[in-house]
Amino acid sequence: MYEKVNPAHPDKVADRIAGALVDAAYAKEKDPRIAVEVLVGHGICHIIAETSVSIPREDVENIVKRIAGNLICDYREVPQDVHLSDNQDGMIRCGDNGIFRGVPITEEQKALTDIAKFMYNTYHADGKYILDQARLIICQSNADSRHLKEVYPAAEVNPIGDWTGGTDVDSGATNRKLGSDMADSVTGGGLHGKDLSKADVSVNIYAWLQAQETGIPVEVCCAIGDEEIDGIPYSEIVETARDYIRSIGGFEKFAEWGLVR
Repeated sequence: MYEKVNPAHPDKVADRIAGALVDAAYAKEKDPRIAVEVLVGHGICHIIAETSVSIPREDVENIVKRIAGNLICDYREVPQDVHLSDNQDGMIRCGDNGIFRGVPITEEQKALTDIAKFMYNTYHADGKYILDQARLIICQSNADSRHLKEVYPAAEVNPIGDWTGGTDVDSGATNRKLGSDMADSVTGGGLHGKDLSKADVSVNIYAWLQAQETGIPVEVCCAIGDEEIDGIPYSEIVETARDYIRSIGGFEKFAEWGLVR
C-alpha cells in the first residue's frame, strides 16, 4: 500500500520553494547552514529561514513566483542558533539526534511513481495517487475524469468528481508528505529545506542508498555531535549525500519527488 503525490501538490510546492532556497544558499557558500520552513496557500507564502547565508528578498520573491505564482511573500530570515552553529565549528559533525531507516523500494512503489510522473507530465497540476495491491485510486486535478478512466479503466478516478486543486483551494507545508517521498523508509526526520550537515538530509540519503544497494533494510541512529555513524565518518556521509543531490540537479529537484523517484 503506497500513496504518491506529484510536484504540483501544495505540500510539494512548499518543499520545492524550501529546496530552491537551500540551492540559493549553496550558490553562495560550499557549506552553508540553513533550515527553511514554508507555509503556502490562499494567496500568500510564509517563509522562515534560519541561515548563515543571507538570501536577498528579491531572490526569494522570484523563487516563490517561479514555483507557486504571484503570491504575497512573507519572508523572515534569522541566524542559526549559536549552539547548533558551534557544533559544526572546525569539522562537520552530526547535526541532530535521530533514527533513520532505509528500505528497498518495491515494485508497487515503482509502479505508482511511474503513474504519478505520467499524470504530472500530462497535466502539470495537483494530483495524488494510491496503489493497494489491485486497488488503484487516481485523484488528478484539472483533468477530465472520463479521459482518465479510458487510460486506467480499472482505477477509481476522482471519487468526488473533477476538481481544481492547487494552493488556491488548499495549503501546503514543508515535509508534510514524507510517506510519498520515502515510502517504507519514513521516520521522524524531514528531508527538505535543510543543508547537508543536517542528519535528516544526509543520513536519510545514506541509509536509503545503502538499502537500495544491498536489497535489505538499513537502520541507524545518531546523536548531535557524533563524528561517526555506522562506523563511517560523518563527513563522508555528507559527501555521499552531496554527490546524490548533485546527481539529481539540486535540492529543488530533490523536493519534487523525494527519494522515491
